Amino acid sequence: MSHALKRAAVLALLPAAALSRRLIGPLRRLWSHVRLRERLTGDLDPSVVVLGVPEIHGTARLALGRRLYLYPGLYLETREDGHIEIGDEVVLSRGVHIVAFREVTIGAGSLIGEYTSIRDANHRTGTPAAPRWSGHDSRPIRIGQQVWIGRGVTVLPGVTIGDGAVVGANAVVTRDVPPATLVAGVPARVVRTLAPPPSCEPAGASPPGT
Repeated sequence: MSHALKRAAVLALLPAAALSRRLIGPLRRLWSHVRLRERLTGDLDPSVVVLGVPEIHGTARLALGRRLYLYPGLYLETREDGHIEIGDEVVLSRGVHIVAFREVTIGAGSLIGEYTSIRDANHRTGTPAAPRWSGHDSRPIRIGQQVWIGRGVTVLPGVTIGDGAVVGANAVVTRDVPPATLVAGVPARVVRTLAPPPSCEPAGASPPGT
């Protein structure tokens, strides 16, 4: 196809593309919402925006708050007695992995960056069994309110991240993070203190995509 013909075809199809975006986009989000609700043992608030169907494994013991913004490519897994609890107005970016054998909680208003891994269990080592069959040791992970976790962060079992903390991109969080603190690095270390987090009450504006 010549460049001129391709340009003419693009111009001719632009109105159809715009119509498709207006119609298909909302329908895709609605279908993703329905698919997620079908997998849950509890309710899913209508205010939750689901841009792509999350991959859910295990017992599906998930408690999801209101006005969440869920990007595509999420992986949510609960095993044994584990559960995941996500507060209101949390944003889970593309590719976030959350695995709970005991407990993972994320407080209201927190932002979780792309491809972050939050897992509360590790395979046991030093046993005769291969790692796949050795079982798990788990400790709860608790992430406070108004926390901002950057892209590619790893949060290890037993960690508590305080309200208003910020975790720099690609950090590995091996120990507790105090409230209103910026941490970064491998392992994550305190860089500086921050202003206390604002109120977690909704400001009145809807998140994008609602």
